[in-house]
Formats: sequence, structure tokens, C-alpha cells
Amino acid sequence: MAGFLVVQTDFGLQDGAVNAMYGVAYQVESTLNINNLTHEIEPYNIHDASYRLLQAVTYWPAGTVFVSVVDPGVGSTRRSVVAELKDGQYVITPDNGTLTYLAQYVGIKEVRQIDEETQRLPGSSESHTFHGRDVYVYNGARLASKKVTFVELGSVISIDELVTFPLIAPVQNENKITGTIDITDIRFGSLWTNIPVAFFKKWQVEYGQSLLVKIYYQGVVRYQDEVVFGRSFAQVAPKEAVLYINSLLNVGLGVNLDSFSAVYKIGTGNDWTIELTKI
Repeated sequence: MAGFLVVQTDFGLQDGAVNAMYGVAYQVESTLNINNLTHEIEPYNIHDASYRLLQAVTYWPAGTVFVSVVDPGVGSTRRSVVAELKDGQYVITPDNGTLTYLAQYVGIKEVRQIDEETQRLPGSSESHTFHGRDVYVYNGARLASKKVTFVELGSVISIDELVTFPLIAPVQNENKITGTIDITDIRFGSLWTNIPVAFFKKWQVEYGQSLLVKIYYQGVVRYQDEVVFGRSFAQVAPKEAVLYINSLLNVGLGVNLDSFSAVYKIGTGNDWTIELTKI
């Protein structure tokens, strides 16, 4: 049985790029099981590409191959890599920071550098701007269909040599928790923080209890209010804010039947920090 191939890009679906990638994969193995993670990553947003992999990878079986193409450095000296994760999944991607969240929260067993000159779609050597088709999904399909092994794809490089971006760890003390707003639940506008559910358990926060929430952008307060901790959005009235535990078991902040990020104009990344204080 052919394996699973999961594809993520910032290409969108308005032109033929993703479809061409599918075609290459099916030429390698017509029985492949190909799935989309997303093709709506904001253009060039390596941070979000990294986080979306974290959101999905661990729920797929060992042997699943993920291809992630958010590649502002295509055609430059940046490396193309394939990583074997500790749970047995594989990720093929540019070495540009895309593996940051997986390295931190899932674990990488080994990384190999793909030779872009020899391990590529036959007849594509004159193309230098579509490695997603010519290098990444081509090799992803070969690996998923077992027509090439992980070892055959390239030479080992040190995990410590991977390009990463900084992640700020959440901090908890007796009365205060601080963390970052890593990403939004895009369609509904909720904020996903890096604060783990374990912090709330340590504080013994109960449903219905309120905490003082402050959100900062580069150290300047952009939001401040008392917010109730709920099991779900339905535990507060429409248009009211609620703290909750999201699907990755981290603290989220949303508005019932509205978008927190849109209403309060809150962004994501290390410049956006959140502070929770016991009342």
C-alpha cells in the first residue's frame, strides 16, 4: 500500500502551482495518498509554516512524509533538507527555520541534506524557482512510496546546524504567568499561546474563575481585562472573551462568536506577549 504524503505551501490555490506538485507526486506513484495541510500560509511566513507542522504532524502515522514549501530563499544557498522525527514521520523542507517548532516540541532524530542537483525531477535542471515541485514534492513522493530511502536522499548534517528562529519559553511564578501569542486560530480569530495546561493545573484554576489578562506589543499594553476561564466558548455570552485550553493543550484566548484578533487588533510572534495574573 502506498504511503501518506501531506503537503503545505504558501502558494494558495488561485493558480496551477499546487496542482503541478500533485501531478509530479502521482507520476512518481499513482496510488499515493496525498493530503493538504494548508496552502494558505501567509506568503514568506516561515514562522507560521513551522507552527502549522507542529499542529498536525504528531497526529499522523509513522512513515508519513510532510512536504512544507514556504521558501523565500528559493534558488539561493539555503539548504534543502529531510528530517526524520522521533515518532517516525518525515519532513522535507528548506532549511530556513521551518523545523523550529518540531525541533523544540516533537524532537528530530536525524537530518539529511538533499542534493538539489541530483535528487530532483528529471528534466527540471534549468528551473531554479520551483523547488516545491522539482525537489520537495518529487522526493517526498519517492520517500512516501518507498522508491527511495531516507538514507539515500542525502548526507547527514548536525541537528544543531539547522536554521531556527528564537522561541521564548513561558514562565510561571506564584501569582503570574507570562507567555507569547504564537499563532491565531485563523478562521475564528482566537489567540493560541505557548502557555501549557500544566500551568493552570499547578495554579488549580477552575472553570468560571477569572484572571487578569494583559497583552503587550513590544512591551506596550494593547489589551487589559478580567477574563473568565471556560471549558469552551459557550460558557460565556456572545461577544465576551474567554480563556480556554486549545486542541494542543495550551491556553487560548477567544471571543464567543467573534474574532479576538480582529476585534482587539492583536498579532502573533515574539513581539506579542501575554501576562496572566491571579485576581
